[in-house]
Amino acid sequence: MESRMHLVIMGVSGSGKTTIATALAERLGWIYAEADEFHSPENITKMTQGIALTDEDRKPWLDSISHWISEKSANGESTIVTCSALRRRYRDVLAAADGDIRFVHLLGDVDLIRSRMKTRTGHFMPESLLPSQVSTLEILEENERGLTIDNVGTPAEVTDRIMAELGIIA
Repeated sequence: MESRMHLVIMGVSGSGKTTIATALAERLGWIYAEADEFHSPENITKMTQGIALTDEDRKPWLDSISHWISEKSANGESTIVTCSALRRRYRDVLAAADGDIRFVHLLGDVDLIRSRMKTRTGHFMPESLLPSQVSTLEILEENERGLTIDNVGTPAEVTDRIMAELGIIA
């Protein structure tokens, strides 16, 4: 069976993961999921209260995302999932899923990200956790499959750059 591609749109909260992942999913017609949907109620409560998650908190969350990717791959489906994937060891869990896993690390100016977080509604992640995310973030390494891209321009422009750099033709 042909290997399916799975894009993990990663970066700190407020970096534009949902916007870019949605644009990619619409363009490519791939199945899309928000990593937030895989969090336990306990994790969501912690983050809502401004408490950063521990590696222990994240493990079942990352395992469930990896399992979801593998299930979709087994069904012959390509996917896009948003996930902060802040540390290399978190990405290693996701990279172990079945299929061709590629990371797309969205970069953005911290002040811009903070202003986005202050004005967005309906999200449990408070702006107060941004410094924790920034300090935890380990930049995508050369030997990891994927790319790092500045989230500058319109979503369509960023999507075009991602697709071109990954060699994806829609």
